Amino acid sequence: MLFLARMDVVFPESMDAATKADFQVREKEYSGNLQRQGVMKGIWRVVGEYANYSIFDVDGHDELHEILSGFPMFAYMNVKVTPLAKHPNATTDDFFGA
Repeated sequence: MLFLARMDVVFPESMDAATKADFQVREKEYSGNLQRQGVMKGIWRVVGEYANYSIFDVDGHDELHEILSGFPMFAYMNVKVTPLAKHPNATTDDFFGA
């Protein structure tokens, strides 16, 4: 099942730079592992915002929830998830290629 997730990060103003940097390092490793595993099919930055859009390919809602809640920054994220289905006008069977 494919899902589009928008993740907006909102750190508390009181968070120090070293803590924020540590979160960013752990976040990069976590998302990198998901991409290497083929679970996170892509990630795109939202220009001018501390936010991204990501596409996940998972078996279901519970797996996606587990993955999202595993992000190191999850406590500081606002996440909006949209389930995706193939559009009948799509000209390819697999957007991500073989």
